[in-house]
Amino acid sequence: MKKYCSFFRMRLIAGLQYRTAALAGLSTQLVWGCMEILLYRAFWQEAPERFPMGQEALSAYIWLQQALLSVFAIWYWEQDLIESVRDGTVAYELTRPVNLYGMWMARTLAMRLSRAVLRCWPILLVSALLPSPYGLRIRIELPAFLLFLISLGLMLAVVSGFVLAAYSLSFHLVDTNGFRVLSVAAADLLGGGIVPLPFLPEPLKTIASISPFGSMQNVPLRIFGGDLAGIEALRAVGLQAFWAFILIGLGLILTNSGIRKAEIAGG
Repeated sequence: MKKYCSFFRMRLIAGLQYRTAALAGLSTQLVWGCMEILLYRAFWQEAPERFPMGQEALSAYIWLQQALLSVFAIWYWEQDLIESVRDGTVAYELTRPVNLYGMWMARTLAMRLSRAVLRCWPILLVSALLPSPYGLRIRIELPAFLLFLISLGLMLAVVSGFVLAAYSLSFHLVDTNGFRVLSVAAADLLGGGIVPLPFLPEPLKTIASISPFGSMQNVPLRIFGGDLAGIEALRAVGLQAFWAFILIGLGLILTNSGIRKAEIAGG
């Protein structure tokens, strides 16, 4: 475990060096968050009785979505990991006395968390200074906040498990571009990236909720805003744990079977 922690720390420190890119992304996310809230506000003023979420809950959802974008965004692929399997340079990694999947997991977690650390605090600070109902209002009780933190950790596990399963497919497929493009589109629609899940029509909302994508950003963001609470929130967190177990297990199976079947030519 110590070697994976060391690798995670090195990757985290390396990721924290990209401050200029983080600043550019930060400004983009602040503008995008404001545009989204103003758009929803216009629809709410037209027909407030048809809105499935409260204004403050929706604002909390959008601002947390922007602050934690790098944590759950499926489209943050590490192309060099995929290319290393395709061109055979993964052989260098296999010579190390570490588990390949564990090293990939440490690298993925460090990459996502380093980007989030650089961007989330300024976004949360600016959004907290905005007037109601446009800003982020922290009105969450301690039990719900603890459940939010648990859900946040499970969300990271689900996202990382899904991404690593996609990387592992490189051992079995000639090209994974098609799968990755489709998974990004599905994550945006079924995970609450385009619109929060309560805005989706039935039965699409039910399908999205039970899918692995519905166990990503949808659950912790709605728990924080108060839109998901009580038994329903506990069930959603339990489903997150289920998908985390399934996806991580699937990634391990695909990676181990791919390594056993891999044939790498060269000196």
